Amino acid sequence: MSTIPRHLAVIMDGNGRWAQRRRRPRMIGHRAGARTVNLCIDFCLETGIEALTLFAFSSENWGRPEDEVGALMKLFLGALEREVDELDRRGVRIRFIGERERFAEAIRARMAAAEVQTASNTRLHLTIAASYGGRWDIAQAARSLARDVAAGRLDPEAIDETLLAARVALADLPAPDLFIRTGGDTRVSNFLLWQLAYTELWFTETLWPELDAATLRRALEDYASRERRFGLTGEQVAGTQPRENNE
Repeated sequence: MSTIPRHLAVIMDGNGRWAQRRRRPRMIGHRAGARTVNLCIDFCLETGIEALTLFAFSSENWGRPEDEVGALMKLFLGALEREVDELDRRGVRIRFIGERERFAEAIRARMAAAEVQTASNTRLHLTIAASYGGRWDIAQAARSLARDVAAGRLDPEAIDETLLAARVALADLPAPDLFIRTGGDTRVSNFLLWQLAYTELWFTETLWPELDAATLRRALEDYASRERRFGLTGEQVAGTQPRENNE
């Protein structure tokens, strides 16, 4: 097993608490957290991680106070306007997964433009999960298969894990090898439920705006020390390393 994960998935938690501990508005924390995103991208580029998927805004986050959601949308749009050219220059491919139709037209247009501009880049595959939920992802994959069955293009008896895996988000990437959640909570919170089936989980009390390269290195050191068996015995793994269906 490689000591460096090919695909890193991250829940960026703790922005609001970081600001509250400093008696500042929650949006100050979100702005500080946006800077940490660049640090995480830099780390992936330096260490050779091929794919980074960040949970930026969940389906459930739409239920937050209206003023906070509005401010987050402005922050998101501003980041798209500021960062895309530099990420493109550095060879980063950007794409978005989630219920895109819930965003304002200006944001959807920027998202689409960023994807088109960076589509040929291969140095790092950066995926932003926005208005995303793991249950939504599985449901939309099931709807896609159901449409094929209804149209007579697919025998329902032929549906298996491989076919479903091909319809969920990130089907063209290796499944995440390592999942990191900052902020102290120890749950996956409806993030990449299908894709995380055999992912190594790593949690830290560190709040997202306080994340640094040393913490990320500790996560990779812990990952490198683990034996990934995928249901096999340790002896079997010593002889061969299985790969997941979509790897």
